[in-house]
Amino acid sequence: MKAANETSHQDIHSLLNVAVVGHTNTGKTSLIRTMLRSTQFGEIEDGAGTTRHVERATIFADNEAILNLHDTPGIEDSHALLRQLKSISAQHKSLSPVEILEKFIAATTIDDPLEQEAKVIRQILRSDVLLYIIDVREPVLEKYLIEIEILTKAMKPIIPVFNFIADHTAELAIWRKKLAAFNIHASLEFDTVAFSFEAEKRLYQKIQSLVELHYDRLQKLINYRAKVWDQLCLSAAKRIVELIVSVACYRESKRSQSDSSTNSIAVQKLKDFVRKSEQSCLRDLLTIFNFSEKDIALQKIPVSNGQWQLDIFAPGVLKAYGLDVGSAALKGAATGAGIDLMVGGLSLGAATALGAIAGTGWSTFKRYGKEIKAKIQGTQWLCVDENTLQILYLRQQQLLSKLMHRGHAAYHVDQIDTATVSTSEKLPSNWLDIISTLQQNPAWYKSSTSRNQDPQYQNIEAKLINTLLANG
Repeated sequence: MKAANETSHQDIHSLLNVAVVGHTNTGKTSLIRTMLRSTQFGEIEDGAGTTRHVERATIFADNEAILNLHDTPGIEDSHALLRQLKSISAQHKSLSPVEILEKFIAATTIDDPLEQEAKVIRQILRSDVLLYIIDVREPVLEKYLIEIEILTKAMKPIIPVFNFIADHTAELAIWRKKLAAFNIHASLEFDTVAFSFEAEKRLYQKIQSLVELHYDRLQKLINYRAKVWDQLCLSAAKRIVELIVSVACYRESKRSQSDSSTNSIAVQKLKDFVRKSEQSCLRDLLTIFNFSEKDIALQKIPVSNGQWQLDIFAPGVLKAYGLDVGSAALKGAATGAGIDLMVGGLSLGAATALGAIAGTGWSTFKRYGKEIKAKIQGTQWLCVDENTLQILYLRQQQLLSKLMHRGHAAYHVDQIDTATVSTSEKLPSNWLDIISTLQQNPAWYKSSTSRNQDPQYQNIEAKLINTLLANG
């Protein structure tokens, strides 16, 4: 996807031209932002008449320009516009509807009260398809029906696009019924705030069905966008997996007989590692979906300005996610059960342990030598406990779902109630086995060729990715 107003390698007039039209403040610029995956196109404000002139953006499939989107000013006075068109028609009864529109454009001066409407009509006549954006929250007023009547005079295919459809099923049904009176049935539900990739794909397919000349080129765009979307979601899921793996495998050492202050430092170091790792993942996820820290405001997840507002170790976090409030956020793990089994469950006096090590074989010692040596010397390992990892996973899963369904026109604050999170439904079915395996492989906390090619690791990665995308 290219930025708005870039020049294509092809002649602009050879491309499909789509005009985005409608009343003021219905979401025309928002639609284009969502289709461009960009928060930078045009201006969006919660007020009428923000767009004052026609702006163009070109959509690409890889490096090939496919179509131009034209953002038009809102039609502010449809009654006056219709009166003017009727006046022209009365004076020139032999003119066709299109010729009447052309006559209106030619007669409208820069300082004319209907200058903005003339800009819209001019672009309509230059375009191949019209996307008429409808805010379904608005009642079906006469001014909207007049707008549709005027648009039909251009003799261009019209696709009504219903915006802000969430929780407005009854209003949507009324709009559909009214449009049917104009013999307009090829409508589409496309919420520019609550984004759905499938809705975007259907939009291109609707256009495809109306302009046979551009069918193949639009199919190329549909295929390209689907491939890019899948890759984008996969990249985000992989980034979350990397976070979970690195945190689950990471550990800090402490002497079992050390004073409490020394051990407290080890705990703090581990907590800081978890916090920084999660913040890094958050920034990467925003970047993957082409959001910046200033674009996102997700409360009750809770994220603001690219930072988790609620510290993962803060009081109440466990309770918010339906976990055991009596559980510690961190636990001491004496190198894990795998090491205990390797040494035969014997008491770890140096002589006994060394004798047990001798029987494990060189490959085992090479893999776990540091842990075994540390355990013999009385060292314990601090690692993140399973409850904390649950919170970490669920927070990223919530964020991924929101980013996958957040349009680039959104400037609202998303609300998520953590009390509704069901850990049994959101976590992979063998979650405890996954965490246990990760904690038995501390070397996996950093990416490496040996780790990434390990069949056991690949199986864990695939399981986590599939669950994340299934719940996204």
